[in-house]
Amino acid sequence: MSLMDDVNNATLGFEKILVVGLPSRTDRRDGMVLQAAVSNMKIDFIDGVMGADVPDKAVPKERDQKRMGDPLIGSWRAHMNAIHEVVAKNLSTALIMEDDVSWDVRLRGQLRDFAVSAHALTQPLQGFSGAYADETFPNPSSDSPGVLPDIPFNRLPATVAPKRSPYGDNWDVLWIGHCGMHFPFPDNKVIPKGRVIRLNDETVAQRRYLWTFNKPFTLKEKYPDHTRAVHHSQEGVCSLAYAVTQKAARQLLHELALKPFTDAFDIMLRFFCEGSKGRAYHNCLTLQPALFHHHRPVGPHADASNIGNHGGGYRDKPSTDMVRWSVRMNIEALLEGRTDFVDEYPDKEDKN
Repeated sequence: MSLMDDVNNATLGFEKILVVGLPSRTDRRDGMVLQAAVSNMKIDFIDGVMGADVPDKAVPKERDQKRMGDPLIGSWRAHMNAIHEVVAKNLSTALIMEDDVSWDVRLRGQLRDFAVSAHALTQPLQGFSGAYADETFPNPSSDSPGVLPDIPFNRLPATVAPKRSPYGDNWDVLWIGHCGMHFPFPDNKVIPKGRVIRLNDETVAQRRYLWTFNKPFTLKEKYPDHTRAVHHSQEGVCSLAYAVTQKAARQLLHELALKPFTDAFDIMLRFFCEGSKGRAYHNCLTLQPALFHHHRPVGPHADASNIGNHGGGYRDKPSTDMVRWSVRMNIEALLEGRTDFVDEYPDKEDKN
C-alpha cells in the first residue's frame, strides 16, 4: 500500500483530527459529529475555554502589556490546548480544525491533489540529489528571483516519494483552512516562491464567488475561473484548519504559549510561519481557495461567533463560504445515500 493511500483513511492521512470548540456549543459539536460521520472521518474534541476563565497570571505578557480581550484569550488558549494535546500524546501529525467549518464532499480528492502539489514544492527531484523544482526552496539566496514560473499541476515533476507523511517529509504546518492568504511577496527574503497551479478544478467556484480579507486578491485577479494554487503561506488570516507535525507542535507551544501573547492566535501563527516578530521561519504550506471554510447555519447572526460581534439580524438560509458541494449543505442527501448534491456556487455565464 502506498503512503498516499493514507489520505483516504479516517483521519485523512494524519495521526489524529482534533476539533477545537466550547463544550457549551452543543449545536456545533452535533454538526461536526454528523459531518464527520457521513464523511467517514474520526474526530476528537478539544475543549475550548472562555477567556474570562483564563487567569491573568496564566497569560504571558510583555513589560507593561495590558490584558488582551477575553474573546482573543479564549481562542488562543483553545488552540494552545489542541497543540498541547499533540505534544502530550506525542502525535506524529494532527489536523486541528475549528468547530464551525465545513468541507466539500470531494475532500479526499482535493487533499490528494494538495499532497502531490506539496511534493512538487518540497520533495527532492528524482535523480538530482538536493535539488528541488522550486529553486528558492528550502532557503532563498540573496540573488533568488522574487517570482518563479508556475508549476502546472498537469505536469508535476518527478520527486522522491515521502517516507513519513503523504503530504511530504519537509513541512511544519499545512494551513488548509483560512479566510485569506497571499502568495509570497517577491521582496520577501525568507519564504520560498514556488507555486503549483491547477486549472479547471471543478471543485473550485468561479471567481465571482471568491473573496478574501487579503488585498490584492491575486488568485482572483490574475488566474482564470476554477483555479487552485498551492504555495508557501504569507499573511494568513483565520485558523480554521491547519495540520502540524510533532516537531512543529513543540515549537508552537514554546513560541505561542510560553512567550508573550500579543496578537490573535491566527496572527501569531502567521508570525510563526513567516519568521517575523523575532521568531524563526517555519515551512508552512497552504492553498487558495482553502479547503475548510466557515459554515453559517440558520439563526441569529449574533450566534455565529463567541469571539467577534456579528451584529443583529437573522440568517434565513444556511451557507458555507466558497465550498461548492458542502457536506453541511448536502447533509440530507448524504444521510439518504443520494449523490444528487447541491452546488451552492453554480457556474454562471457573463452577460455581455
